[in-house]
Amino acid sequence: MKRIIIAAAAAALATTGAAAQSGQQGSHNPVVKDGTAHHVGAPAKGHSSFTESQARGRLAKAGYTRITGLKGTENGAWQGMAMKNGKKRTVTLDYKGNITAR
Repeated sequence: MKRIIIAAAAAALATTGAAAQSGQQGSHNPVVKDGTAHHVGAPAKGHSSFTESQARGRLAKAGYTRITGLKGTENGAWQGMAMKNGKKRTVTLDYKGNITAR
């Protein structure tokens, strides 16, 4: 009888934990949670967890096209060339998801 009660309690706890976890979606980093790219004066230093594909997608979402030469920098950001509003620019995406264009 005790085994049945313990098993039922364990099953109830497992279900409660799964339900609590299923409510979490998207990035758990509050800096990039909204998915909006912000333009800043200088990129923040820190290692980026973005893949090249994710970095390319964030730049495209911010209106950049013809994104080429995207490489990781020694400061942990992604940097390459892109077009926006008919101008070719050097763009940098830092680990926070901020974009710097020059």
